[in-house]
Amino acid sequence: MPLRRRVAIVAAAAVGIAVVLVAIVCYWAVRDQLRGEVDDALRAQLVAWQSGEAHALDQQPPGIPASAGGPAQYVQYTDATGSSLQRFGYIPLPVNRNVLAIAASGQGTYMGDVHIGANHLRELVFPATGFDSAGQPVTIAVQLARPLNQVDHVLGELRVILFLVGVGGIALAAALGRVAARRVLAPLAEVAHTAKQIGETDDLSPRLRIHADDEVGQLATRFNAMLDHLEASRAALDESARAQRQLVADASHELRTPVTSLRTNIEVLLEGAQLDEEDRQRLLTDVVEQSEELSALVGDLIDLARGDLPSGETEDVRLDRIAEESVARSRRNSPDVKFATSFEPVVVEGSPERLERAINNLLDNAARHSPAGGTVEIIVDRDGVRVRDYGTGVDEADLPHVFDRFFRGANTRGQQGSGLGLAIVRQVAEQHGGSVSADNAPGGGAIFTIRLPTVPDTESSPVGWDTSGASTEHQAGTAAAGDWR
Repeated sequence: MPLRRRVAIVAAAAVGIAVVLVAIVCYWAVRDQLRGEVDDALRAQLVAWQSGEAHALDQQPPGIPASAGGPAQYVQYTDATGSSLQRFGYIPLPVNRNVLAIAASGQGTYMGDVHIGANHLRELVFPATGFDSAGQPVTIAVQLARPLNQVDHVLGELRVILFLVGVGGIALAAALGRVAARRVLAPLAEVAHTAKQIGETDDLSPRLRIHADDEVGQLATRFNAMLDHLEASRAALDESARAQRQLVADASHELRTPVTSLRTNIEVLLEGAQLDEEDRQRLLTDVVEQSEELSALVGDLIDLARGDLPSGETEDVRLDRIAEESVARSRRNSPDVKFATSFEPVVVEGSPERLERAINNLLDNAARHSPAGGTVEIIVDRDGVRVRDYGTGVDEADLPHVFDRFFRGANTRGQQGSGLGLAIVRQVAEQHGGSVSADNAPGGGAIFTIRLPTVPDTESSPVGWDTSGASTEHQAGTAAAGDWR
């Protein structure tokens, strides 16, 4: 059964129960009022009888004013034997055990309904003393009765009216409930329509209108937020898939040259019975270099394809200490280049291995573009890591692309490298909630910056510029560090 129909039925049932309860209360209130007037008139005549003197049984009973209901239409005197001594009115009233008990004891009263043929009467019985025709006092039961036919007629018409009102109220409630359900459930129908449309078209762009700040409005808000999240997730997934496809395509292209060259040299060696020893050694040296280049390229591809960091690999890392280890490595690998350092103790949450790989790549890149005897400056502070070299710099047209995969700038073509080192730097920075940038420095050379969300380590002291390989503590903020930040 549709929800709209169920809501309409529930609304009609609720209104119907309310109408029935109101009708019952109204009916009993009117009934008690009408019958109460009859009872009050009978009691008023009882009071009038008891306040007067005893009188002969053949006389009319004492009356009451019309404003109190007038005298009872039917009066009957009955003795203890059940004999009717006198009757006023054309209908004989029935004598039951209540009447006989009152006549015999001369005490108590009784009020109830009696039915005589088609007549419905309200009867009041009480004891009284009268004089018979011989003038002797006689204890009798006085039966006063008033007809209830008119009251029954009014109550019958009232029942019909209340029944019609109840039926009409239920029907109107059902109609209004259906209309109200359609209006109230319209936003839910919109949700269902939008969900169906998304399921059929696979398009996540439709959004729901917020009609009101109620439960349905909150549902629509959450539904829209869910669609935003799904759309963002799909966009990220599509971008990831595109990047992976591009990575495979680029890797295939980049791997083809060293693999082809390596295969050619190996084939020449296998078929080179006439090669002299010098050519053979040269080819073997080329094979070793090409193998190392291929290994480095494959390693860079693996690092680049790792994607986001698993949450279990992150920890609080002293960025300055990682930089110190990277600088020590670079001093060993590039002994003809001087490295000047300025480190502040800062902490970043992340993977120490990945951060070290990114800093190593920056230092290798700076050392590769530095002249013999040149200097590479590295700063670690609360902004992240900055590396400057004093080489030829980066061509202005190449600056926006230096962190792209396999990109080789105009001044780097012909040099050894895979073109993936700076791409790995950007990936590591973004994985740690940071960013990268490259600029040409005033006075020559280039500045590469990794910006990371760091916090100072207050338990350690800042260290200043060191060109010898050992850190020396000094006051923060030197002139050498400030001229290219």
